[in-house]
Amino acid sequence: YIAGPNDEVGNPGGDDFMRLHEWYGDFSRPTGPVGQLWDEWNAPGAILAGRRTVEQVDHWGGDNHGVSIFVPSHRPPGPSVANYPLVKYVSDGIASAMAQAKAAAGDRDVLMLGAYTAQRALEAGVLDELQIHQVPVLFGRGRRMFEVLPSRVELEIVRVIDTPEATHIRYRVRR
Repeated sequence: YIAGPNDEVGNPGGDDFMRLHEWYGDFSRPTGPVGQLWDEWNAPGAILAGRRTVEQVDHWGGDNHGVSIFVPSHRPPGPSVANYPLVKYVSDGIASAMAQAKAAAGDRDVLMLGAYTAQRALEAGVLDELQIHQVPVLFGRGRRMFEVLPSRVELEIVRVIDTPEATHIRYRVRR
């Protein structure tokens, strides 16, 4: 699960959500091997994030590390986005959103956030890698990471960072 039960506006991430992110610490650069993940998350050239994700955090106040934030959505953005020049809503699909994010990123990575968005990117064949943080707890209910996939997706393990708080697995999508 990527969120606990009762994941909704006013309770982003659902009940006991922080249990899934305790490994992250106090939101400063962690020491040890997880510090490498921190460096990667803070160095993207662009962000592609699902609408639900960005709305729950008010689009990070319009700025997430000074890079463009692309949001695939078939609905127009809410009024707050008018004040956020780095936030760009893309209405012509996930493939277009990814192409725009890659163009904005240049030679840097595109960081994708949001399970539904990742599912659509897998379906469209535009997601190259996945990073999953497996926390040693079984929620039993909540928001599933991969609720629906179009078909089986073969993955190749690229890297594993194992800590007592979580196992961080990076996969390459096989095509």
